[in-house]
Amino acid sequence: MKKLGKISALITALLVLMLLAGCGGGNQPGGSEPSGEQGNGQADASPVEITVSAAASLTDVMEEIKALYEEKSGNTLMMNYGSSGALQQQIEEGAPVDVFISAAQKQMDTLQEKGLIDKGSRIDLLENAVVLIVPANGANEDITDFQSLAADSVVNLAIGEPEGVPAGRYAKEVLTALELWDALEAEEKLILAKDVRQVLTYVERGDVDAGIVYMTDALSSDQVKVVAPAPAGSHTPVTYPAAIVKGSTKKEAAENFMAFLQSEEAAAVFDKHGFTFIAGK
Repeated sequence: MKKLGKISALITALLVLMLLAGCGGGNQPGGSEPSGEQGNGQADASPVEITVSAAASLTDVMEEIKALYEEKSGNTLMMNYGSSGALQQQIEEGAPVDVFISAAQKQMDTLQEKGLIDKGSRIDLLENAVVLIVPANGANEDITDFQSLAADSVVNLAIGEPEGVPAGRYAKEVLTALELWDALEAEEKLILAKDVRQVLTYVERGDVDAGIVYMTDALSSDQVKVVAPAPAGSHTPVTYPAAIVKGSTKKEAAENFMAFLQSEEAAAVFDKHGFTFIAGK
């Protein structure tokens, strides 16, 4: 009987040890580190997706910035390009945007007045220039400068729609300063585009005799050539403000991206694409 009692006690002890081992092992997959943690005891940081609404004229340079930032930060940029006016309207209607980069102060000013951007995050990031372009091949030889747009041989001129497209507003300012706007409008020579990239496309395809775009757009295409820059003082300065949208739910990641936009690494990319980097100056 004593022997049986000892065996029973031994079996009971073994069962208890097995149960304890089972409970402990449940928190150690593979018998190594605790679940959900790395060797330092901290949970993995999850990448964040940031939505950036940027003026259409920034398309090429921002795609390069996007690749650099994603590699450096591990975060993802969801890019949304369009005319600054259309992007402004989307933000006003509650679109989930984290950072807005406009091609003019007007759209950013309006959003700030409505309390829709974080005023403290707002910066002037870049400057650009306004130029007159024609197709690289088969261009109308009568177009030699802005004044020549009044020639009878010039059938049409593409510009952005002035009310919502900053490039179009700058174009109207130039043409008004040169006393050309009224005549071109009366003769129905003006072709209004939804954004500056559409103006560039019209000229590339030879759909129009000429177009007014930013210098950076002209530099991005070998299918157009620059005829002349806009005369000094003929339009307001072309500046690109950037800011965090007030409704952003990813403020920390948005601040991180804004800091990267102002870095020397980003400045080199902007300069390469023909922009003048002015952040912090």
